[in-house]
Amino acid sequence: MDTSGQLSITHLILNASTLVQVVMLFLLSLSVASWTIIVSRSSAYKNARVKADEFEEKFWSGIDLNNLYQDCVKRSNELIGLEVIYTAGFKEFVRLINSGPADQEVVMDGTYRQMKVSESRELENLESHLATLATVGSISPYIGLFGTVWGIMHAFIALAAVKNATLSMVAPPIAEALIATAMGLFAAIPAVMFYNRFVTKVETLENRYINFMDEFATILNRRLVRVRSEMNQKKDNVQNTASTMQSSMQSSMQSSMHQTPTYHSQSTTGYVREPQKTFSHTTVGGEEQQTAFARARLNRAAHTQSSVRYQTPGVEGDRMRNFSRPQSNGQER
Repeated sequence: MDTSGQLSITHLILNASTLVQVVMLFLLSLSVASWTIIVSRSSAYKNARVKADEFEEKFWSGIDLNNLYQDCVKRSNELIGLEVIYTAGFKEFVRLINSGPADQEVVMDGTYRQMKVSESRELENLESHLATLATVGSISPYIGLFGTVWGIMHAFIALAAVKNATLSMVAPPIAEALIATAMGLFAAIPAVMFYNRFVTKVETLENRYINFMDEFATILNRRLVRVRSEMNQKKDNVQNTASTMQSSMQSSMQSSMHQTPTYHSQSTTGYVREPQKTFSHTTVGGEEQQTAFARARLNRAAHTQSSVRYQTPGVEGDRMRNFSRPQSNGQER
C-alpha cells in the first residue's frame, strides 16, 4: 500500500479532523497577524530612529530655537519622536513666560511635565501592537499542542475499533496532529524573537528621548535665567530713570519758587510785600521782629493828625481795639 500520498502535508491537513483544522486555521491567522505587525513595527522604528538622528543634528547645529520651533509647527502633521517632544516643551515654556511673572521652578516643572506627556504618547505609539506579538508568542505553542493532543486522541480512538492495527493506520492521524504543533511553533517563534528585539529598540528610543528632555530642559533653564536677568536689569533702569526724573522735577520746582513774600512797614499804609530771595523755615522773631515793630511805632507816631491811635490787645488775641482821644490846645483832656 503506497502511503506517500497520504503523508503529504496537504493531504494530512485536508483529511484532519474538523477541530484540528480549526486549530490550524487559527494558528495560520495568528502567524499572518504577527508577521504583519513585525513588518509595520520594523518600518516605524527605523523611521523614528532616522527622524531622531536628523532632528538632533539640526538641534545641535546652533540653529535658533524660535526658528526651529516655527519649522516644526509648519510640519505639525509629520512630526514624530523628538520633534513632538521639542515642540510641546518649547510651546509650554513660551506660554508660561508670557503668562506673567512666575517662579523659575514653576516654569521649568511645567515645561518638563509637558515634555513628559508628549514622550509618553510617543512611547505608546512605539509600543502599539507589541502586546499582540507577546500574546501570539505565548499562546501559539499551547494552541498547537491542544490540536496535537486532540488529533492523537482521535487517532487512538480510531485504532481501538480496528483489530489488527498497523503502522500505516497509526501514522497519518499522528502526523496530522503534529502539524498543529508545528504551526503553533511557526507562529510563536518569530513573534517572541521580534518582540524582544522591538522592546530593546523602544527602550533605546526611550533613553534617547529622556536624555534629550534633560538636555533641552537645561538649555531652557539657562535661557530663563538670562531672560529674568534682562528683565530685572530693565526694571532697575526704569526705576533709576524715574528717580532721576523725580529729583530733576523737585530741583526745578525749588528753583522756580525762589521768592517768598515778607512784610515791611511803611509810613502810612502799614505792611507791604517785598521779595525775599531765600526760603525761611523759621517764624519771625529776634532782632528782625524787634526792628519791624520799632519801625511801625515810629511810623504811627509820625502820623498823628487829629487823634492818637492806641493799639491794645483784644480779648481774642488776634484782634486789636482802637481808642481815640481828641486833643485841644496841645493838652490831653
